[in-house]
Amino acid sequence: MRFTDRAAAGRHLAERLTRFRNEDPVVAGLPRGGVPVAFAVARALHAPLDVIVVRKLGLPWQPEVAFGALGEGAVRVVDEDLVRRTRLTPEQVEAVTEAEREVLRRRVARLRAGRARIPLAGRTVLVVDDGVATGATARAACLVAKAQGAARVIFAAPVAAPSAVADLAGSADEVVCPVTPKGFRAVGQWYRDFRPTSDDDVEELLRRSCQGDANRLPRGTAATAKSSTATKSRRTTMTDTIHRRTPPQGLVNAVNPLVRAMAASPLHRLLDTSVLVLHLTGRRTGRHYDVPVGFADLGDALLVVTQHRWRANLRDVTKVLVTHEGRTRVMRAQLTEDPAEVAGQLGKAIARLGRKDAQRRFGLSLPVDHEPDADELESAVREFSLATITLCESD
Repeated sequence: MRFTDRAAAGRHLAERLTRFRNEDPVVAGLPRGGVPVAFAVARALHAPLDVIVVRKLGLPWQPEVAFGALGEGAVRVVDEDLVRRTRLTPEQVEAVTEAEREVLRRRVARLRAGRARIPLAGRTVLVVDDGVATGATARAACLVAKAQGAARVIFAAPVAAPSAVADLAGSADEVVCPVTPKGFRAVGQWYRDFRPTSDDDVEELLRRSCQGDANRLPRGTAATAKSSTATKSRRTTMTDTIHRRTPPQGLVNAVNPLVRAMAASPLHRLLDTSVLVLHLTGRRTGRHYDVPVGFADLGDALLVVTQHRWRANLRDVTKVLVTHEGRTRVMRAQLTEDPAEVAGQLGKAIARLGRKDAQRRFGLSLPVDHEPDADELESAVREFSLATITLCESD
């Protein structure tokens, strides 16, 4: 089942949550993409809408692995067992906490725009997201809601990976997820319209919820809204979120045959040095494909970022034929599709390459006013169904 957009997904999810209506629940959306879904749920249940802003506390040497989480109201939850096993020092814990606390403060100020947080103490809290791939942020949000005094925490999302639902069982009192497909790879594949949600979209939905203006639900992001605030969102969506930059398909169809022909010829010097050709064999058809892709040279490996389905042909492959700079050779290949791991690789590559070079090589537009953090990168990975292919010299 594919949802039309987040609004439709929220209405579908609300049908599974009507039994909580008499518990006077608070609906808390996970920014950014979870808020349009939560808005539809809150409307259906006649419940107040809020956001639950959390920051994962990542290991200093592996930020995608969380040892705890921060929430509003000076709430901090820490996995003491993981801290003990990884031998994190109190100084390291405090250093990470202070850094993330400042990011949390800025995010809260941006999203709430002066509105007070709805107290969760003694309430049933429905934590809502647009989908769950790994569940790390969802688990953090549930733990923070409990630490803020919630009597019951129900996590709800329209779609999730089965493994993530199982992992969430220990953090929430109940998990409600109508669609848990075995073939789950990314949240975006289960939506027809999965455009990014901006901070302004979140602010607008919270404002309308506070004013009781729930008669009109936006289809996706600011691109379809008509109010003055939504008009502002259209101008800022491209600058305050990570955006995918893709060339017109007609141009791709015209250029790719030339790239394939030139890559293995003396004319390869005329090509951009950040382009190579992957020679793939279809897992089901046995057909051969020559796929030009951009890449980044990270020193010890080449990193390819893609959202295309042909990557499935690398799932059971450890080596691949590559043509680059006029030379064809076998290279070791590692496909990564886990959103948290992909986000971690992207973050390290952006730090190494710099913003301008990373944007060009990965086909991304990064926020203009700040460096994207791990949560923003993971959100973009999920929204655009991104994966990475790491290529290393073969032994």
